[in-house]
Amino acid sequence: MTRLFAALALAAFAASTHAADLKFGVVDMSKAFSEFYKTKEAAEKFKANVDKAQKEMNDRWTVYKDLMGDMEKLKRAVNDPILPQSQRAEKVADLEEKGRELRSLEQDIGEQQNRRSGQLKQEDMQIRKGIYDEILVVVKDKAKADSYDFIFDKSGMSLSTVPVLIYYKDAVDITDQIIVELNKDAPAASTSAAETVKPATAATEKAAPKATGKKK
Repeated sequence: MTRLFAALALAAFAASTHAADLKFGVVDMSKAFSEFYKTKEAAEKFKANVDKAQKEMNDRWTVYKDLMGDMEKLKRAVNDPILPQSQRAEKVADLEEKGRELRSLEQDIGEQQNRRSGQLKQEDMQIRKGIYDEILVVVKDKAKADSYDFIFDKSGMSLSTVPVLIYYKDAVDITDQIIVELNKDAPAASTSAAETVKPATAATEKAAPKATGKKK
């Protein structure tokens, strides 16, 4: 809705101004983001954090499964008909204690998983914001240097999933120029690899550590 109001305001402004006196440009912010070498670097660091979180959860579920195995052994011992009554009472007490440990561990794992997932999503949002802020600085500098009156993001989508900028005439697409400027200081290995990098959000979809253990 905000984008719609902005577009309408700009249209009204353009209508009240001589169009020939205005210089318009467009940029694909999504493409600039994906081909920026810092996006790849950030994505690699973020993936390392996701993998670390997954390992932490796997380790917790390994403890959980081991505890389940101990409980199964105790259940078999309790049900053993030749087990003396005194030992049976001791095994029952051990089984109840293991049950309490299992329930507590299960709750801890759930809380840790939710907490870690939230941390990763927040980290992803901060990463994306930082990269987009850098891109915006380059776009604004380009606009000022080349005397553009307006620069539109042609990758923007409306709430109805329709591009906000459907058609533009006599507007220069500066996307490739922006990408060149963004990557001018990139390490040699990052320059070519940046073309295939996926946005950090792709990693976010897998950010929530997934349990590999099965609860019984």
